[in-house]
Amino acid sequence: MNKIVKNLGLYLVLVLVVVSMVNMFISPEEVQKQYDEISYSQFLSELEAGNVRILQIRNNTVPGESSSATFQGETKSGQRFLTYGLNVQEIADKAAANGITVTFEAPQKNTWLMSLMTSLFPTLLLIGVWVYFLYNMQGGGGRIMSFGRSKAKLFLDNKPKVTFNDVAGCEESKEELQEVIHFLKDPEKFKKLGARVPKGVLLVGPPGTGKTLLARAAAGEADVPFFSVSGSDFVEMFVGVGAARVRDLFEQSKKYQPCIIFIDEMDAVGRHRGAGLGGGHDEREQTLNQLLVELDGFDDTSSTILIAATNRPDILDPALLRPGRFDRHIVVDRPDVKGREEILKVHMKDKTFADDVDTGILARRTPGLVGADLENLVNEAALLAARHNKDKIGMDELEEGIERVMAGPERKSRLINDREKKIIAYHETGHAIVAKALPGSDPVHKISIIPRGQAALGYTLQLPEEDRFLVSKSELMNRISVLLSGRVSEELVFNDVTSGAANDLERATQTARQMVTQLGMSDALGLVKLGNKREEIFLGRDISEDRNYSEEVASKIDIEVKAIIDSCYAKAKEILTERRALMDKIAGVLLEREVIDSEEFERLMKEEEKKPEIPELPETRIDSLPQSGTRDFLA
Repeated sequence: MNKIVKNLGLYLVLVLVVVSMVNMFISPEEVQKQYDEISYSQFLSELEAGNVRILQIRNNTVPGESSSATFQGETKSGQRFLTYGLNVQEIADKAAANGITVTFEAPQKNTWLMSLMTSLFPTLLLIGVWVYFLYNMQGGGGRIMSFGRSKAKLFLDNKPKVTFNDVAGCEESKEELQEVIHFLKDPEKFKKLGARVPKGVLLVGPPGTGKTLLARAAAGEADVPFFSVSGSDFVEMFVGVGAARVRDLFEQSKKYQPCIIFIDEMDAVGRHRGAGLGGGHDEREQTLNQLLVELDGFDDTSSTILIAATNRPDILDPALLRPGRFDRHIVVDRPDVKGREEILKVHMKDKTFADDVDTGILARRTPGLVGADLENLVNEAALLAARHNKDKIGMDELEEGIERVMAGPERKSRLINDREKKIIAYHETGHAIVAKALPGSDPVHKISIIPRGQAALGYTLQLPEEDRFLVSKSELMNRISVLLSGRVSEELVFNDVTSGAANDLERATQTARQMVTQLGMSDALGLVKLGNKREEIFLGRDISEDRNYSEEVASKIDIEVKAIIDSCYAKAKEILTERRALMDKIAGVLLEREVIDSEEFERLMKEEEKKPEIPELPETRIDSLPQSGTRDFLA
């Protein structure tokens, strides 16, 4: 039955097309094939000469002497002819007078079916085509009568089996969600004290930190029905569909209380109102308005908890974020060292690893990576181990997985000539030596001249020993010096520069400008934040910067930025000039091996030739100096 309903529009279109084609193709053209069509003048000549034996007059629909008709018949010689002409009554009388057998075909009358088909066929055809496309335009399950039905997936007995034991690296976020779970399990405990449990919980954090996983774990812990829907599922091309789906979702949730509704990518439907081209009549805004009404419509006895996730809380409508709607905002941030170690253990528990694998070392070597990155790291290591026909995943595969995630896969097939390879080697050696020489810089973990990713011809990988949240002015200056050291090494060795430092220069300039305009680290301009970012909320990104300063201040900013860049460049040049011999040595090793790890780099640095000690000269008294003018000069 469902299949018949599903293809109803298609069947209707096929029936109408078949009927119309039958009606079109069964026509007098079939009759014309049996007769020789002659001209009207030739027919009159044959009639005058008495050569016509039988005459049949058809299609005489308008009586009268001037009516037209189809003349078909047979001559005495047996020829069957067909022609068209006027003066039907005159020709019929003349033929009858000459003894010719004349017959008239009764005028055709359209039946009610033919009238219906000719008048309604175009309309029915258009309706059938519209219904067919309407049935299939939703792709996957949408149907004409279910536009207003919510697309949320309901999990009852098949709800997620994930629990908080499967979520690592966000202990504070799990503790915040525990209250919601306790309410769903024992609501009377809170109601006796007059406590109002949050109606909505907003999970905020960068992509890949585990917001969706946390919501699934909350449903698994609470053991209640779980509705899961994406924010984009509410918005359609038809006005009012999104609002209808919101109403239907909350109507369904009332039947399964207590329950959890999870809306992923909330920014797709909760974007700031008034920013679109459609104004207040925009479909997205109508959907948001209905969502706000439904959140306010929760009565005190409701046991429905709404959990939403987004990585763009800055573009959400303020009415959505106020208390009474999304009361609790839980930040799911990037994990720290301990969190990364716990996440790695979760992803490694169902895989076989070698004895030398240390999750603590891996956690320290993956700063800034989120849960999705760590999961991808472990998977890449497993793929590499399988590729090498190993039974266990070793530390080498995990190290390679880290570099794949951070810099991309190796591109050994890219052919680089010897001169360019030498330039790259000195460039990366310069980064490493300056990073080692400057205090507060992150330790050098690896130097490589093997191309990786889309544009990296070589790289110097620095990994911090601990997570840090504050950066001093001196550390930022040192970072700029490290970035510029690649260009310095090219200039010192080759007396020329290349385009290889383009990204380094971009990052160095950006850091210097932030120090001057945003961080108040310029003595000339003082503790002033200069420039305001102008955001277009509808686009969801920064598209320009509003200058709130004069041209004179802009000139000072440029001067300060250049001064910082020049100072850092001079410092990097001083370091590399003093260590020119060491730079040649490390670059030579790098050209030979293509990769230098941290241990090898430290060994090479310790082998740096010590400067010869200058012997102390015996103390010379002023009295012993020659008397010719020296005493006067010293005086």
